[in-house]
Amino acid sequence: MNFKEQIENYEPYNIQEEKDKQTMLKYINTFNDVLTRENEFGHFTASAWAVNKEKTKVLMIYHNIYKSWAWAGGHADGESDLLGTAIRELKEETGVKNVKVINENIFSLEIVRVNGHIKKGKYVSSHVHLNLTFLLEVDENENLHIKEDENSGVRWINIDDVEKFSNEKWIIENIYKKLNEKLKAYKK
Repeated sequence: MNFKEQIENYEPYNIQEEKDKQTMLKYINTFNDVLTRENEFGHFTASAWAVNKEKTKVLMIYHNIYKSWAWAGGHADGESDLLGTAIRELKEETGVKNVKVINENIFSLEIVRVNGHIKKGKYVSSHVHLNLTFLLEVDENENLHIKEDENSGVRWINIDDVEKFSNEKWIIENIYKKLNEKLKAYKK
């Protein structure tokens, strides 16, 4: 199933996801370069809500651009397998080697605003990330490492403490809380 079909088949969790799903599908039907950064208005990304076996902790990075603890993830860069993108980015950004896919379906979707910033010496204008999040599992005992050009920290954080570590208010209120609500329901 391609990423557009995955989005079409996705059952929204709340009004934010319903609206973002509609916008993503319109975006796909409007632009032909939604999987690359060539589309400077916005492009698809994938994130990993990477939890431990007990689903009580999430693996997060300290993101250098956002200056906050955040989920691992990144740009599709032309790849239409967004689950594969989420896994690749999780491994690159945290150093983990073994990732278990809890469910191949989209766990969450969201459109995230990215403020203008400097990356690799070049200015990147403000744009949006059309993001698909996947639920993944990682062994807490795996060795972790920092990807210095993107982050300056990697750590396990108790799911109930995520909002204490992130300083991105909108992300906390609209995404991290939602992901943890969904995770708690998933555990039952």
